[in-house]
Amino acid sequence: MSYETFSAWYDPLTDNVDYDSCAARIDTLLKKHKPDCRLIVDLACGTGSLSVRLSKLGYDVIGVDRSAEMLSVAMSKGDPSILWLCQSMQELDLYGTIDAVVCTLDSVNHITDEKELEKAFAKVALFLEPDGVFIFDANTVYKHRDVLASNVFVFDTDDVYCVWQNETQDSTTQITLDFFEQEDGVYYRSSESFRERAYSDEELEKMLSNCGMEIVEKFDGYTELPPTETSERTVYIVKKQKD
Repeated sequence: MSYETFSAWYDPLTDNVDYDSCAARIDTLLKKHKPDCRLIVDLACGTGSLSVRLSKLGYDVIGVDRSAEMLSVAMSKGDPSILWLCQSMQELDLYGTIDAVVCTLDSVNHITDEKELEKAFAKVALFLEPDGVFIFDANTVYKHRDVLASNVFVFDTDDVYCVWQNETQDSTTQITLDFFEQEDGVYYRSSESFRERAYSDEELEKMLSNCGMEIVEKFDGYTELPPTETSERTVYIVKKQKD
């Protein structure tokens, strides 16, 4: 999926995301687990909203996303200090090691093939410093089964009308987005679709372990609370395993 249409409406349709709180929480976690952290990769950075905030907190940031359209929006946000790279998570290729990698807003769920996700984790492990930190979040099995399910959601903004349709089978959800844009009294429709897969803690732990990493903490979203059976998003704090 190129997000050619979605990129134009991604920010308005996700204006409920509190990027300031998310960045602040990540900053707290980095200071705890990697106090000397300077260089961060924002993996699957999308339109760069989090990248810009992490940069303002004083970090050197590399924003990585597979979508040129998303990165075009990110670059328009005017932070010249950020290096933007058009790469997939599985093909991450950097000039050297970094202190931390963050991957937010259920980006790992977009990789529905377990082998491909493990490949992405292996790339993270390859470029992390020995004491580096990997912070990522994932939509839970509960969210896919009971919240996304096969429901339909409607977003109505001043500029676009979006119908979000889900079709969930087992742990995988097919998501179809229909955008209706008004111009001169006429509505124009465009559509994009993608799939998400929910992974259990055990599945993620195994893949990370295969790549020489281990989960050291888990939270209910970007809070200080532990995950529960009804958590919709789990945040994982990961470090390389010690030899």
